[in-house]
Amino acid sequence: MKSDNNPSDITDRSEFKVPRMDCPSEERTVRMALEGLPMVRALTFNLPERRLTVWHARDTASEVAGRLEPLGLGAQLVETHRGAAADEGLPEAGDDPGTEARTLWVLLTINGIMFVAELVAGWLVQSTGLIADSLDMLADAMVYGLSLYAVGRAATHKLRAAHLSGYLQIALALGALFEVGRRFLFGSEPEPNWMLGVATLALAANVTCLLLISRHRKGGAHMKASYIFSTNDVLANLGVIAAGILVALTKSPYPDLLVGLGIAVLVLSGAVRILRLRA
Repeated sequence: MKSDNNPSDITDRSEFKVPRMDCPSEERTVRMALEGLPMVRALTFNLPERRLTVWHARDTASEVAGRLEPLGLGAQLVETHRGAAADEGLPEAGDDPGTEARTLWVLLTINGIMFVAELVAGWLVQSTGLIADSLDMLADAMVYGLSLYAVGRAATHKLRAAHLSGYLQIALALGALFEVGRRFLFGSEPEPNWMLGVATLALAANVTCLLLISRHRKGGAHMKASYIFSTNDVLANLGVIAAGILVALTKSPYPDLLVGLGIAVLVLSGAVRILRLRA
């Protein structure tokens, strides 16, 4: 995230250790928690080392830490740099809002189309993996819509929109969990060939999204969050493809049920973290 302030306005750089920030979904949640705060100028993340760097106004490190605490990721302030040392590693400015908005509209359209396609296919071929992945597509479409809404809005508007997105994602995740439980109790016969075909199509769509958003991954927090989502989607698609292969080999529905369960839990955990955000 980059502010409109001049580099000379940035006086402190704080390093945080975040023990439970070990995947892109946690990074996205941290970005949403800090985006729009007047004291925050820029963010960078190091997921392998679970470290967060925040450039912020002088003497506001405790305020930044206070925003991270409700997320439950164990964030701890390690050190704060001032003066010339504070500018080290400062991210470059992102693209213009018009270019970013056009990219987000394309991503929103792709995810909306694939949500419908995967939901219909998953229901017809009895695949909870495809149904859960379709709901994940819808959750992503909400995030892209939120990113579009965030352009030029105040932080309080962004927070309300984020919370609405979180409640909707909880509803989607609970629906997916219900479907997994229903098919576990009453049985299902997923069609592995259709699973592989639709999941491969979804993978192609998400790789396209990843390539489009990668051009803007150094832009604002909303663009970086969108890049993280697209990366997660590619991994989820690979999981559905693996489940389809295992269903074909074992003639069992359980790999499909497990993948559906995993994706639903992923969406639910992300929604809970979003709802922990505060103004």
